[in-house]
Amino acid sequence: MNRKKEIILATLELAAEHGLGTVSMKQIADRVGITKASLYNHFASRDEIVDTMYAYLREEAKKSIGIGEVDYDSLTNNRSLNEILTEAVSTYKRICLSPQMYSFYKIIMSERTINKKAAEIMVSETKKMINATKMLFYALQVKGIAHFKDVDAAALSFSMAVQSIVDYECDLEHICITDTNNMMNKFIEEFSRNYG
Repeated sequence: MNRKKEIILATLELAAEHGLGTVSMKQIADRVGITKASLYNHFASRDEIVDTMYAYLREEAKKSIGIGEVDYDSLTNNRSLNEILTEAVSTYKRICLSPQMYSFYKIIMSERTINKKAAEIMVSETKKMINATKMLFYALQVKGIAHFKDVDAAALSFSMAVQSIVDYECDLEHICITDTNNMMNKFIEEFSRNYG
């Protein structure tokens, strides 16, 4: 394992144990088994470690489920709007729920109201989701699979609803309740009826 990856994973472990806001560069160095000065040779600050961790874990999650660049032609070919949106949401959920990414998100979400770096990461993730949804929705519009009066507004509302439902499902899982209402499926079905 290379040293930067070791530092990232040690920081993730410490953040899961104690909260991101309390993790110090000394704690990270101690966990990795290096001096604090050596740690600064790899990262200039804890925020830089967290930014790198976010990018690294997101890419690793995508690799683990075999996600590369999105091919909108193959994603939208011979499929209904409901099938396309279900596949897109399923892929997003698989990225978010991969074990290390999920652990990271739990930390970030729990601290976003008190930790500026956590809030910045949540904003960045939300922007990525909205932009990816816009690109998909423009492809759907061009192919005549969906009909939006305002593609950007539809992508925003879809993204925010999906993110809220995923958060809700995670909260239910945390308190050991199974979502028997199939909320996500019902939302996608209704959205598809309205725009398909």
